[in-house]
Amino acid sequence: METKEIKDLEYLKKLMSLYLNTLKTPTDNTEYFTAEIKLLHYGELGCVITNMLKLCILALDSEAQEISKRIKNPSVDVVLILEVILQLFPVDEFELLSEINELLIANSKIVGKK
Repeated sequence: METKEIKDLEYLKKLMSLYLNTLKTPTDNTEYFTAEIKLLHYGELGCVITNMLKLCILALDSEAQEISKRIKNPSVDVVLILEVILQLFPVDEFELLSEINELLIANSKIVGKK
C-alpha cells in the first residue's frame, strides 16, 4: 500500500475506536452485537417494559376506552420510553459518518487536481 493509504487506514481505525460505541463487539463467539441500556434498578426495567407494552396495546387497540378497564394504570410514560430510545440512538456513529464523508471529500479534491 502507498504511504497515504496506510495513513488513511490508520486514521480510519482511530476514528472507529473513538466513535463506534453503540454496539459492543461479540465476545462469546456469536455473531450478535450488544447494545447497552443504563437503568437504576429492576424496578425501572419493569417500568420500561410495562410502558412499552402499554404503548403497543394502545397502538393496536382501536377501542382505547376499554383499555382502562383491563389495565390497572393505563397511562403511558412516553418520556421513559424516549429516554431508552435515546440511549440506543447511535449519535457517535453518525459523527463517524461525517468524519468519513469529510475524508472522502478531501481525497476526491486531491484526486481531481491530479
